Amino acid sequence: MRSAIFAGSFDPFTMGHLDIVKRAAGLFETVHVGVLVNPEKHPLFTPEERRDMIAAAIRGAGIANVKVHVFGGLLVDFARTVRADVNIRGLRNGVDFDYEYSMEFYNKRLSPGLETVYLAADSTHIFLSSSAVRTLMAAKADITGLVPEQIYQLIAERVKSDEQ
Repeated sequence: MRSAIFAGSFDPFTMGHLDIVKRAAGLFETVHVGVLVNPEKHPLFTPEERRDMIAAAIRGAGIANVKVHVFGGLLVDFARTVRADVNIRGLRNGVDFDYEYSMEFYNKRLSPGLETVYLAADSTHIFLSSSAVRTLMAAKADITGLVPEQIYQLIAERVKSDEQ
């Protein structure tokens, strides 16, 4: 059976991300979630904090065949490092598809053996994004149900500590 990667900034990891991980875990022997270190972004959480939160959410969901990593650089290099031959991408809408399809072009150019599999977002998550959750967090709005229960408290504590 094949091994897959699911990579992103995950700042923070949402219920939409967890849904994609659960579904990918049912399709592949191993799924490697990659937390991207992107120096151009200014994340709310460190890569290690995001890795730990994702691992907690995955444990809480009872998913056994998922490993969480921090990586920098190109996605194709991450895939090579963990020996994955499939790249999982979640799609909420046509805008996501246009972007992901163009990225697939470059990934194929750099790693012809890396296949991309698109998983459509569950209808309950099509409007859910990390940036929307961060906006709600900044406004001190309730994000219950938007992020996994196992990491809600960690996120709430960060928002509270940032206020002080």
